[in-house]
Amino acid sequence: MPQVEEAKITPETYFADFRAVEKESAKEISWLHSLRARAMEAFADLGVPTTRQEAWRFTNITPLTRIPFRLASPVDGAAGLEDNLEHYSIGDAAARLVFVNGYFSPSLSSLSDLPEGVIATNLRQSIANRVLEQHIGRYADDEREAFVALNTAFLRDGAFIRVAQGVGLERPIQVIYLRMEGARNTVSYPRTLVVVERGAQAQVIESHLGLAQEPYFNNAVTELVAGEDASIEHLKIQEESELAFHIANIVAHQNRASRVLSHSISLGAHLARHDIRAVLAGEGAECTLNGLYQVNGRQHVDHHTTLDHAMPHCGSREYYRGVLDGKSSAVFNGAIIVRKDAQKTDAIQSNKNLLLSEEATINTKPELQILADDVRCTHGATVGQLDPDAVFYLRARGIGLDAARHLLTRAFANDVIARIRCGPARERLEATLLGRLSVGWRPEEVL
Repeated sequence: MPQVEEAKITPETYFADFRAVEKESAKEISWLHSLRARAMEAFADLGVPTTRQEAWRFTNITPLTRIPFRLASPVDGAAGLEDNLEHYSIGDAAARLVFVNGYFSPSLSSLSDLPEGVIATNLRQSIANRVLEQHIGRYADDEREAFVALNTAFLRDGAFIRVAQGVGLERPIQVIYLRMEGARNTVSYPRTLVVVERGAQAQVIESHLGLAQEPYFNNAVTELVAGEDASIEHLKIQEESELAFHIANIVAHQNRASRVLSHSISLGAHLARHDIRAVLAGEGAECTLNGLYQVNGRQHVDHHTTLDHAMPHCGSREYYRGVLDGKSSAVFNGAIIVRKDAQKTDAIQSNKNLLLSEEATINTKPELQILADDVRCTHGATVGQLDPDAVFYLRARGIGLDAARHLLTRAFANDVIARIRCGPARERLEATLLGRLSVGWRPEEVL
């Protein structure tokens, strides 16, 4: 459990930092100042969410409000970080954008292998780009979501990726947000904007990594924009420190006949909250949300997902799986909304949870809000333990108890990992998952 201060922190705590940021960036262009000021006003009105609000009923963020987080500072140099990045980097990436404590690191980034028509850079260097102005802040709701408003108010840096019309980017772009030692009780606000224009395609891997074994807070927002007939595969990997707080919003806006494939892998953090929303705003759009959360100890993870079918002839699939051990807890709230004119909607949602201990808990709530009459929508949720018959089957063939439990758990989780199309990313996650699930058994037990 993160160590907390006695004084309770209120929204006022963030105002002084906001004024300092505005003073520091006084020479920046007016539209950004207006965007930040509007967001700060919204955060002041909304306040910090509490368990009295339905969307936060099972996620108590009181520990977060008791730490006097200060803005993270830039890091001088990148000595000692290269080895860590090699471990987490995805092979064969077309580009790598690295941010340390929320600030872009040119020396750790690699941007020289991008094809024509692709931009991958940091927001601060792109502030005059018209595409950035047209899209950033347009999709994530800073009027109703407090942490989106807070992120937007402190918008200073992050990743900006644009794939021009008709460009097929065959290799992934990786964005790494790294928190290093010395980040105790600091906060950063990662912001990612991905714009894939008409007929283009891209794979983006967004990694949040924590090397600091101390309390810190990451408040992240990602906006994905898929143009007509465009294709985006977005993979988010959350491997924060076990003492960290990670609150994130991902919003995908889809135009006609576009395709978005989103994967959310949540492994780290003391408390993690993921709000993921896809708006199918063009006829014939397709969206798939895949998710895996694996927690133990006293970790808590919360996924709130929304698939908003706003136009007819759209399809969506959602597959989320959770593995819980120790005294950990999880929340899954998945909503499918079918608007009045969204006829011929085809939507399927599934949430399955595996409890490896008697003290682990899960609250799962699938929702359907259907305002059209010609649709096909299904949802389901399961919570259970390992199948004793399957365990017995493996043990009858000479496999030890711990090894049998490990194999079945790995197969359960790998159902989501196997859906990742980016081969290098899938292989690294398989190795990571193998290491996390291997505690307590010996490989020779399967021989």
